[in-house]
This record gives sequence, C-alpha cells and structure tokens, in this order.
Amino acid sequence: MLPAHLKQVDFGENYQISFFDKSWYNTETLKNMKVTIYSTPTCHFCSMAKEYFKANSIPYEEFDVASNMEKRKEMMEKSGQLGVPVILVGDKVVVGFDRPKLAQLLDIK
Repeated sequence: MLPAHLKQVDFGENYQISFFDKSWYNTETLKNMKVTIYSTPTCHFCSMAKEYFKANSIPYEEFDVASNMEKRKEMMEKSGQLGVPVILVGDKVVVGFDRPKLAQLLDIK
C-alpha cells in the first residue's frame, strides 16, 4: 500500500506508475505561507532545501548572503546565526535544513 500522498496507476501486470498527489496538501496553508531561504552557492544543505521545495512545489524566495551583505545582516538579525541555510516560513525561523520541521510548518503530510 502506498502512502496517502502517492497515487498509483495500474496498466496491467507489468506496468505501474506511482506519482505524487499534490491535492493531498493543504493548499490554503501553502497559499498563505511565504518561504524565504538565505543561502550561499556552495552550501550543500541549502541545495538540499531548495530541491525539497521544488519537489514539493513550494514557491520560495532566495537570497545569496555570500554576495548580498544587506541580506546577510538581515539573516543574522532574524536568526542570530551566520550559518546557512536560514529558512523563514511565514514568521517562523528554521536554522539548517530541518526536513521534519519544514514539513510541519508547510503542512506537508
């Protein structure tokens, strides 16, 4: 049995396709959540976070704090951290790529 967020189409004994069912999301929650990621080009965990957002169709705004000193200062003021990624989900701050916390905040089941 597949998890609730996956659907399966059966084309007979030898062919099955599973795909992600985006209707399983609480779309109202996603519409009202602004996601911002402060990152650097060489940050592996930043790349993982952005891939996670893309895989889950989460729109986000990105700021490169390696080249944008104003955004670096803003990130430090919001998080108290210099390390990246720093992710804002609405008014909540997530330091690092904390997948369970992001799933909770974004209501991803």
